[in-house]
Amino acid sequence: MSNFTDPLIPQLGIITDIRTETPDVKTFRVNALDGGKVFEHMPGQCAMLSIPGVGEALFSITSSPTNKEFQEFSIKRCGHVTNWLHQLEPGQMITIRGPYGHWFPVDTEFKGKDKDFLFIGGGIGLAPLRSVINYMRDNRDDYGKIDIVYGSRSKDDLVFYDEIKNEWMNTPNCDVHLTIDREQEGWDGHVGFVPTYAKELNFSTDKICVLCGPPIMIKFTLAGLKELGFKDEQVYTTLELRMKCGFGKCGRCNVGEKYVCKDGPVFRFDQLSKMTGEY
Repeated sequence: MSNFTDPLIPQLGIITDIRTETPDVKTFRVNALDGGKVFEHMPGQCAMLSIPGVGEALFSITSSPTNKEFQEFSIKRCGHVTNWLHQLEPGQMITIRGPYGHWFPVDTEFKGKDKDFLFIGGGIGLAPLRSVINYMRDNRDDYGKIDIVYGSRSKDDLVFYDEIKNEWMNTPNCDVHLTIDREQEGWDGHVGFVPTYAKELNFSTDKICVLCGPPIMIKFTLAGLKELGFKDEQVYTTLELRMKCGFGKCGRCNVGEKYVCKDGPVFRFDQLSKMTGEY
């Protein structure tokens, strides 16, 4: 790991592995030039990746901080910088700076063997949740039961599918519920949209919920959870997609009186309810 700790100073990283998750999502493994991680982080934090002469963008760090060998970023191809990133190959270098943002409170509010969790993700929205889930898996004795509801448009669009099937589903006291939007040949699992499926599963309301996905999914999932009896104070999300510069200088992530990069990106919904209509 590099000795530099200033998140404003770009550092060189080398891409050591690239996995194709879906037709438009790749996971990039990044190491410091001398091996190990470029810097330490906590679940839910982000980093700025840049290609000199092309541009830069902020992404969630999708690997858990319990992984001491490297960091990973799962990136959907959806614009100029991400198109360039998807053309890179192992062995090429990028610059990276961070970490940015407040993390999920895994060592405070979340910690406790009597605390159960419900993670709900849609599409690439599972990427920011992966670091939290794997952190809890690697510290299994510190947390209660884990339920994960995850869905996407099709089986081919489910990110981390091999990891989910081979690792998450074999984790003690952890249940994974997968769904896809429409019937597909070769798929014998649940079919239906994530908000409907989460409500159908009729979870008990003694859980901490963590949501991430498209805004429309979040809207209807939150409504369904409230119908089941969940309160805003039990539900967390991340607004990392609103972050731009990462450290409160550009003002583009301003929401009401908050800066997502300085006050978030992790928020509870009782905090977001004070910013009604703005996030």
